[in-house]
Amino acid sequence: MTRRVFGKPAQPLRRAVDLPVWGDLALRLGAALTLVFIVVIVHWVDREGLRDTHDGAVSFLDVVYFTMISITTTGFGDIAPVSDKSRLIEAVLVTPIRFAVIFIFVGTAYQFVIRRSWETWRMRRIQEQLADHIVVLGYGVSGSEAVNELIARGTKPAEIVVVDGNAARLEAAGAVGCNVLEGDATRDATLRAVRIERARAILVSAGRDDTSILIILTARHLAAKVPITTVVRNDDNEVLARQAGADNVINPVRVTGLLLAGSAEGKHVSEYISDLASVDGRVQLVERPVEATEIGRPLSELQSGGQGLRIYRHGQAIGFWEAGAERLEPGDVVVEITPTCAHEGRSAHA
Repeated sequence: MTRRVFGKPAQPLRRAVDLPVWGDLALRLGAALTLVFIVVIVHWVDREGLRDTHDGAVSFLDVVYFTMISITTTGFGDIAPVSDKSRLIEAVLVTPIRFAVIFIFVGTAYQFVIRRSWETWRMRRIQEQLADHIVVLGYGVSGSEAVNELIARGTKPAEIVVVDGNAARLEAAGAVGCNVLEGDATRDATLRAVRIERARAILVSAGRDDTSILIILTARHLAAKVPITTVVRNDDNEVLARQAGADNVINPVRVTGLLLAGSAEGKHVSEYISDLASVDGRVQLVERPVEATEIGRPLSELQSGGQGLRIYRHGQAIGFWEAGAERLEPGDVVVEITPTCAHEGRSAHA
């Protein structure tokens, strides 16, 4: 049964397709009509080999009629090939075309009825079972880069759901394997359709600060405990985004300024910061809960072998130089620097 939200059925997820429905249908119909036209021309050229038992004359209308009857294998028998040449043409040329036309129509029925119904049902099942997924609201420059980075870090594309109102952007998201939903992310029905309350993270990048803040308000109302990260471009809107419910607020202008300032202090500072931010670098920042075997140890002796930087304990940040970092406690969240998998493997062989 289709779930309903505010009187409207919740939209199913979908995957982007290479051709729109009308384009695929037009190509199929064009191919079928072209084949029929070829048969009409062949029958008209070879009309002397046909016999009409009705009036004895074969007109162009009779040729069209005979072609359609022949293609559809109806065969009333009022017009029939009588010469050896006509029968050879029917056997060698018209019969393969007849099969091709039938296959086109059967394939069309499969594509637009059976396959699409199956795909819709399958995507609804995926939608119903969505849990621990990442919801990306907005697939512009920032959103697409975030998805690419998530996939590079090991997140399966099937675990990512992209919501956008632009069909071209959704096609790009579907091309990398993400589940997509075309809709307005500021509406409750759209966010409920992607099971936002079951997500493990929400990334908001609407392109406009006011739209992003409205999306955050809607998402926080529906998913009170799911972490929300957003991009804002105006300093004044950072406070508003946090008040709306965002856990992390990223300002691209400020980040760029930090990189510029870091480069002024040394040519390798900005390079290292960029290295930390991307999985393609030699090292990466990792946030994780403390492991049971690490409890009681100092932050400098992590089980992973990474370089511990910070502990988050009861909402408080503790730096590696502070007294609280001398002993890890249950419930701590650790931020550390670890080598990426590729460079870790190189180091092991070195």
